[in-house]
Amino acid sequence: MVVMILERVPRSLRGELTRWLVEVDTGVFVGRVSAAVRELLWEKVVEKAGEGRCAMAWRTNNEQGFALRLHGYQDRVLRDFDGIVLVAVRNAEAMRKADKLNAFVCYLISPPQPS
Repeated sequence: MVVMILERVPRSLRGELTRWLVEVDTGVFVGRVSAAVRELLWEKVVEKAGEGRCAMAWRTNNEQGFALRLHGYQDRVLRDFDGIVLVAVRNAEAMRKADKLNAFVCYLISPPQPS
C-alpha cells in the first residue's frame, strides 16, 4: 500500500500518477504497486514537483509498519530515533529566526564590497 500527498504541483504530474494510483481527493493518491514502481513514481514526482511539496508513506516490515519520505517541505523534517521515524515540525517563529541567522552568517562570510 502506498499513499502520496502532493501540494502545489503541476496538474500533468497528478494526471500521470492516476495511471498507477487512485486520486481519492485532490493531491491524495492511494494504491498498491511493487517496490520498483514505487521508487520510479517517487523519482518522477520529485523531478516534476517544481516548487510543490510531496509526501509518501508505504507499508514495510519495520517496527512502525510503514516508511516515510518528504520532498519540498521547509517546515518538516524526518527524524530517526532508534528505528522510529518521527516528523519534526518547525514553527513559523523558529523558521524566521533561522532565516535571519542564515542571512547574518552570509553577510559575515561575504560582506558587500564598497563601490
